[in-house]
Amino acid sequence: MTLDSNIIQNNIKKTQKFFRRIILLLIIIILLLSVLLFNLYNLQITKFNFYERKAKKNYVKLLPLEPTRGLIYDRNGILLAMNKTYYKLAFLPFQNKDVVKKIITIRSIIHISDKNIKFFLKRLQKDTIHPIIVKSNLTDIEVARFFLNKYKLSGFFLQSYEKRFYPYSRICAHFLGYMSGISVEDLRKLIKEKQRKNYIYSQNIGKSGVEKYYENVLHGITGYKKVEVDNRRHIISQISQKNPYAGYDIFLTIDIKLQRYITSLIPHNVRSALIVLNSKDGSILAIVSTPSFNPNLFSRKITYNVLNHLLKNKNKPFINRAIQGIYPPASTVKPYMSIAALQLGLIDEKTIIFDPGWWEIPKYHKRYKDWKKTGHGYLDLIKSLEESADTFFYQIAFNMGINKIHHWMKKFGYGELTDVDLAHEKLGNLPTKQWKLNNRQDSWYVGDTISVGIGQSYWYTTPIQIAKALIILINNGIVKQPHILKQIKINDKYYPFKSKHYTSIKNVSSQYWKLVKRGMYGVANHKNGTAYKNLSFAKYIIAAKSGTAQVYNLNNKKKSNIHVIKDNLRDHKLMIAYTPYKNPQIAIVIIIENNKDLVIGDIMRKIFDYIFSHDKDFLKK
Repeated sequence: MTLDSNIIQNNIKKTQKFFRRIILLLIIIILLLSVLLFNLYNLQITKFNFYERKAKKNYVKLLPLEPTRGLIYDRNGILLAMNKTYYKLAFLPFQNKDVVKKIITIRSIIHISDKNIKFFLKRLQKDTIHPIIVKSNLTDIEVARFFLNKYKLSGFFLQSYEKRFYPYSRICAHFLGYMSGISVEDLRKLIKEKQRKNYIYSQNIGKSGVEKYYENVLHGITGYKKVEVDNRRHIISQISQKNPYAGYDIFLTIDIKLQRYITSLIPHNVRSALIVLNSKDGSILAIVSTPSFNPNLFSRKITYNVLNHLLKNKNKPFINRAIQGIYPPASTVKPYMSIAALQLGLIDEKTIIFDPGWWEIPKYHKRYKDWKKTGHGYLDLIKSLEESADTFFYQIAFNMGINKIHHWMKKFGYGELTDVDLAHEKLGNLPTKQWKLNNRQDSWYVGDTISVGIGQSYWYTTPIQIAKALIILINNGIVKQPHILKQIKINDKYYPFKSKHYTSIKNVSSQYWKLVKRGMYGVANHKNGTAYKNLSFAKYIIAAKSGTAQVYNLNNKKKSNIHVIKDNLRDHKLMIAYTPYKNPQIAIVIIIENNKDLVIGDIMRKIFDYIFSHDKDFLKK
């Protein structure tokens, strides 16, 4: 009986133990099911939208479509920058069966370098959806050979693309600029401006000139093609397409015939800058910088050797001297100094000084020589301008002081950017006492003021600043913005350039403007005028002012033997002029660096003659 009781007890314990295990197992199963159900709920309900979007990304892809870049025309509708179609050899990566044989076949038809093949094979391993470029810039012969053998080139196809082409090449290089690859700096700017997506397929971007300044206008808007792909990322079908928007065409104020003519007047190795403007509105009719370069080199990937040669060229052809060249303005500032002195009451029409060939600082007895050793004799304002007498303006500068000089020259646009619509304009320097202390760690001296009074010393400017100052003078203090854009074409409508608003030079007597202009008239039309030889007897009547910017202070012995002076130490020649005298329409600025052979007045006259003999209605276009 006891034995049976023990057996029963053991069976009960075993049964209880079994049930406990069953219950534990059920609990574990329930917990696992709960976790599974929770995750299933999470996947199907809570995060459904997230995973749906992620899944769609696996089978829907967006392929960018590059927009066509806007064209650039001159004022008369002549094409200056166009898009030329080129072809590149591409391969569809999902057709990679027998790829080695295909490579051997294609290389027997089109020359492909080992470097290109290695790059192609490397890309083939990584990208199975996008076409892979095998070779760019195919020649016409290579394109023809491809189509003749197309039947045996499975997987390969030709992809057309556009590159910028400049039909006038060097003649327009500086003001048009050029296109080149997107740099890290460009990329940062695009990201900052939230434009990166708009350049996802673009290889090039405007680097200088109009191409850079009006990049947002010319580029257009990138389109997209939505395609369906399988699990191997092969394109199955096209779902939809958003076409790209082409960039807008722009028309410039440039007259290409005038631009080409002016370029022909300057030898290609001479360093110079020439600007021709409509003095009524500030529009630029021609803007030349020499030496120049071929911008088309950058459109088709410039070689290292060619680029290196251009960069090391001592004449620095990449500099747009019209807006980036830094020069002392020299005697071209004398008309503006005259206006300031008249308005401040320092001189009047009857003011006369005697010039023995030098001027002496009162008390210090330090003499400053005039360019004319024997002197100009008795001088009034008109004669001082006509003969460009330094002594008269030494006295003006001394009486005015550097603070007032700075104040007044700033009114004429010196020491400030002109806001010309070209990329990379330089500022120059209109000096002050504080500037010298900060940059030269030295005090300002009276002698500094005297030199600044004739556009020398620490005063540096650009040709475009000189041009802006000249137009302000011509228009009696009204400020005009120098500009190169005439209009933008948007959907068959034309939107003209809108100038910024500027504060004019106010309260200057009209008689003062007339007086200074009379002096500039004499420069070109009176026998004692510095430009009389070249600019007189013109039917349209010219007013002008010449200048010589001293590059290096040579002693008298070296100056007397001009042939032994090194080219880079020779003076710069400057000239500003406008015409017709009584109703100004055309203003011109010319600067020629370190050259003893070219006659700047002769070049000025030829440009004016060309304008008025070739086209009497030049500015009506």
